[in-house]
Amino acid sequence: MACGSRGSTPLWAGEASWFCCGNSWGPCASTGGGSCGTCRSGEPQAAWPHASRECWEITRPDLCGEDIPKRGCGSVLTVRHQCSDASVCVTITDCGPRTKSFCSEKTCCDGVCRTNRVIDLTPAAFSALGSLSSGTLPVLIDE
Repeated sequence: MACGSRGSTPLWAGEASWFCCGNSWGPCASTGGGSCGTCRSGEPQAAWPHASRECWEITRPDLCGEDIPKRGCGSVLTVRHQCSDASVCVTITDCGPRTKSFCSEKTCCDGVCRTNRVIDLTPAAFSALGSLSSGTLPVLIDE
């Protein structure tokens, strides 16, 4: 059982950033439904770099040394801020982030650092962990 249940299985650690669902840039309200068709920026959702084979080819986390497991549309994860311990339950509804574009990028807090963007969160999900103005956060991801 996922999200908040005791005994969650650690899945990954890295950086989280935030995004608006879909392919378009601009206000979140004007964007599309993402690669799964169900992405809503106002809901606690996420984009995962290995949501499908096609997604993997775009994001290429392996080029940053990340062997991220496949988790498809509808998979549920718990994302926890490494320093504040705040957490949010998210559903994978899109493909991303483009990890290969952020190899070795580092985000730190309280002397704890994580590298490589491994998950994008909707504004609603990211706000549960920290301020959107921070841009990225070091996180632990469980399922």
